[in-house]
Amino acid sequence: MTPNINLTTNPIDAAELSFEDFKTIVIQDYKIAFESRQASLLGRKEVLSGKAKFGIFGDGKEVPQIAMAKAFRNGDWRSGYYRDQTFAFATGIATIKEFFAQLYANPNVEADPASAGRQMNCHFATRSLNEDGSWKDLTAIKNSSSDIAPTGGQMARLVGLAYASKLYRQNAELSYLKNFSVNGDEVAFGTIGNASTSEGVFFEAINAAGVLQIPMAMSVWDDAYGISVPAKYQTTKEDISEILKGFQRDENTPGYEIFKVRGWDYPGLCETYQRAIDICRTEHVPVLIHVTEVTQPQGHSTSGSHERYKDKTRLDWEKEYDCILQMRKWMLESAIISEDDITALENKAKEFVRNAQKEAWNEFLGDIKVEKDEVINLIKEIAQGDATLLKIASVLSSTPDAQRKEVVSSARRALRFTINTSSPSRTLLLEWYQKHKDLNADRYNSKLFTDGKESPSNVKVVAPEYTETGKMVDGRELLNACFDANFGRDQRLVAFGEDLGAIGDVNQGFAGLQAKYGDLRITDTGIREMTIVGQGIGLALRGLRPIAEIQYLDYLLFALNVLSDDLASLSYRTKAGQKAPVIIRTRGHRLEGVWHSGSPIQMILGSLRGLHLCVPRNMTQAAGMYNTLFRADEPALVIECLNGYRLKEKLPENVGEYTVPLGKAEIIRSGKDITIVSYGSTLRVVEEAAEELARFGIDVEIVDPQTLLPFDTDQLCVATLAKTNKLLVVDEDVPGGATAYILQQILEVQKGYYLLDSQPQTLSAKAHRPPYGTDGDYFSKPSVDDVVETVYQMMHEHNASKFPAIF
Repeated sequence: MTPNINLTTNPIDAAELSFEDFKTIVIQDYKIAFESRQASLLGRKEVLSGKAKFGIFGDGKEVPQIAMAKAFRNGDWRSGYYRDQTFAFATGIATIKEFFAQLYANPNVEADPASAGRQMNCHFATRSLNEDGSWKDLTAIKNSSSDIAPTGGQMARLVGLAYASKLYRQNAELSYLKNFSVNGDEVAFGTIGNASTSEGVFFEAINAAGVLQIPMAMSVWDDAYGISVPAKYQTTKEDISEILKGFQRDENTPGYEIFKVRGWDYPGLCETYQRAIDICRTEHVPVLIHVTEVTQPQGHSTSGSHERYKDKTRLDWEKEYDCILQMRKWMLESAIISEDDITALENKAKEFVRNAQKEAWNEFLGDIKVEKDEVINLIKEIAQGDATLLKIASVLSSTPDAQRKEVVSSARRALRFTINTSSPSRTLLLEWYQKHKDLNADRYNSKLFTDGKESPSNVKVVAPEYTETGKMVDGRELLNACFDANFGRDQRLVAFGEDLGAIGDVNQGFAGLQAKYGDLRITDTGIREMTIVGQGIGLALRGLRPIAEIQYLDYLLFALNVLSDDLASLSYRTKAGQKAPVIIRTRGHRLEGVWHSGSPIQMILGSLRGLHLCVPRNMTQAAGMYNTLFRADEPALVIECLNGYRLKEKLPENVGEYTVPLGKAEIIRSGKDITIVSYGSTLRVVEEAAEELARFGIDVEIVDPQTLLPFDTDQLCVATLAKTNKLLVVDEDVPGGATAYILQQILEVQKGYYLLDSQPQTLSAKAHRPPYGTDGDYFSKPSVDDVVETVYQMMHEHNASKFPAIF
């Protein structure tokens, strides 16, 4: 059989290949490895010359990554880190020209498909989505989830990517999803450096994969250092596979298959990866491949030299056991290639890489040069001999390889210096600036959300339907009915979390549903918040619709790194090339005690832009938000009110169908004297206070924003402020937390400042977490008394004669 020899690597099957075919494959592998090394060397020079800002490269890992790439098939997924450039080249996930385009931060998505210039170099991703946000056929391509820089951060989602294969293989109801899996045969490949195996998320993910028994293939590149810190400070016994031996499966207990291979041994690497991935793919057993004796010829990054912390003996060893040098030596000794031929190959590879770099640089500057010339000419036309303007044009003209910053800054300065000038030329420059302001917003600021055809904003609004004979039920029962209806409607839905399955969650929202839909769809997990969230991300990347439950909002902190670094930035950092419509379900606000009363909304608002933040006041509204999210394709965090599960609500007849639109505020009490904006559990406090305030002749209007991200897109808050001219924001976050955000939205974004006739006020919790007990809650969080007295004082300041001081 003649192999399909192309620009990527090919598997080696000794049973079917002639020696000539074998030689061709090996030579092609060496060519890819050598080109990758040249890309690293040239990339470093480009950074040091000032053309790029920072560089981090995969030199020293070339040969093991070639071997890994041989086992990587269409439909498989990678969740790796920034050392994997050779794997990307060998699989076709990226080209060398794209590698340089990313190094230069080219914002053209065609030049850098992985991130459109938004990520540092060597952060790889494939584009899973079409222009309209719909899915491509992911079984027909080799897939890479979008890299993030935090070392170890790739581990959490890796669990979900592998778990998806298990669900596709074992759940026959998913067989219709032909574009996402072929019988669950896909392997999720993970990579990590040896030092990063010290991180908690690594151990959490390794344990989760062993428990779940999923096709996860974990490669550890072990170069004995973490930047300057040697393995003796990183890992017990200085050997990660040694300390993970307890995970090795045997005939009685499931676990891992663990392999160990040297990073410069090309034949051994190819054989090891073939064996390991065959087991992983066919048996759905996680495997760990510990690749030792790896080198890092250029050190960690362009920010420093490894000669500072490696002694001469180590440096000499690294030169001798450089994987490319060792592969070259083996090829010559095995008569695979002659010295003259391999030298010619190397010279041609150097030329190829240099040409790719030049093309990438010229393409990056191409559009900018056009813009630069336009701005220079426009400024000269305005100048009419003005020395200041001519100098601006001259400085820009004499700036070699000017980037967009210099071009746009010059245009803005010219516009500032001609404020009092009215001329057709200035109008043309202003029009140019406004046009490019929009273009640059698309280049650098767009796609925080996918904004595709399945955006939540496109979900039809359906009102809840009630009958006179409708039942009053506990809030938990209403939620349960909502989940039941949707799980029956959409086979893609899965839910998992601590205590979610057998007992139906601690508040019974999923009671009885595991028995009805099976433990593949509704599943208990261990206590592992990072990988619960990562499990959701990976499943969502592969076309499923996960609900990842974090038992209490306070525990979200344990997963905040994964939520913020990975999920929240996913659409943005790929410019809508990937999406992960996972719903994080949790519960918070009023309960009691330091760790069960959480309202850390400021933390969420600051770190999770890129998620919808839903803060429903009751379970009717929560169910409507879930119904919207289940029909949309963007990630969200839904915080249910802890003290609402046993409060009675009327059950809608269409409990699985009605929808609550995201970003739409609602007036839940009309009034004319003051506007109070609040959300979640605190709304009930505000409503009770409003009843007492009415006895004083104070008519309160209450607004529930319902979601904080997005916030009141119809600007209902400012509309009510136009009537009352007074504003109080109430919540149970820390002082200056979410209340400050809400004030900024109303006063600045909605321009409510101009409608006030008194100082706006906020009423929040104390700066500390609330102590345990009823009294602790009363003295720490806003009470009815607090709301009544704050509003009354505001009215007193407005009209002291009508509202005399209480105290």
